[in-house]
Amino acid sequence: MASSAAVPVSRPGAVLGRAGGGLARGIAVGYLSLIVLVPLAALVWSSRSQGLHTFWNEVTKPEASSALKLTLGVSLLVAAFNAVTGTAIAWVLVRDSFPGKGIVNAVIDLPFALPTVVAGLVLLELYGPSSPFGVDVAFQRAGLVLALLFVTLPFVVRAVQPVLLELDREMEEAAESLGAGRLAVFRRIVFPNLLPAILSGVALAFARAVGEFGSVVLISGNIPFKTEVTAVYIAGQIESGNPDGIASDASDTSCVSAHSATSRCCCSFRSASSSTGPSSTASTRPGLP
Repeated sequence: MASSAAVPVSRPGAVLGRAGGGLARGIAVGYLSLIVLVPLAALVWSSRSQGLHTFWNEVTKPEASSALKLTLGVSLLVAAFNAVTGTAIAWVLVRDSFPGKGIVNAVIDLPFALPTVVAGLVLLELYGPSSPFGVDVAFQRAGLVLALLFVTLPFVVRAVQPVLLELDREMEEAAESLGAGRLAVFRRIVFPNLLPAILSGVALAFARAVGEFGSVVLISGNIPFKTEVTAVYIAGQIESGNPDGIASDASDTSCVSAHSATSRCCCSFRSASSSTGPSSTASTRPGLP
């Protein structure tokens, strides 16, 4: 006697759910393309419209290359500094309790709320020629670093903080019960879990520093070959009416920022994959002292 084959029955709700998910993804991709991808593509196309020779001449001008080198160097320095200090601040906010903790936690987001030009003006008043502290870093590269440290402060902190909150403390307690010191526990258990979040925050901080304008335009003094960054140089090209220079230098800066954002997405994907994978307790305990 032949057995009857089971025929799968599609549920109306599941079909509607798949259709709704496809529509949502289409809207998201379309909106992203309209707001981000199309303008970037237009910028890159405009920079190449006069040929690669014109593009290369614009980006290799002494003033343009000097501004780009300074921007990348200062941005790397700020991102590296934020990797250390941002992780330390996140650790203190999550693991420690002290009076005024809520105020400190709120102050971390101040660079997001404060207009960057206002931040630059405040920094110029505090650390400029009329500084009440006797510290004058105006029109120096130290002033650039200070301004960029201010505007990039929250990125690493806010990237690491939720990971610390979700981190299983039982692994650390088990390692300590086996005789591991605090440094070994942090190096072998805590840090590997924090690394993707740290890299994600560093990528965002680097991208923000590369394109920053408002906070540095006042305190830097915009001195060519000394304190002029790429964003300020592009603004000067706009004022002088040089469309080829605007498109070429803006294209370079946008590519660097887009690469940083892509790296951040890869770090976030790696963090999500590691959080859904098998527990790392078994892999970390044998190597502990």
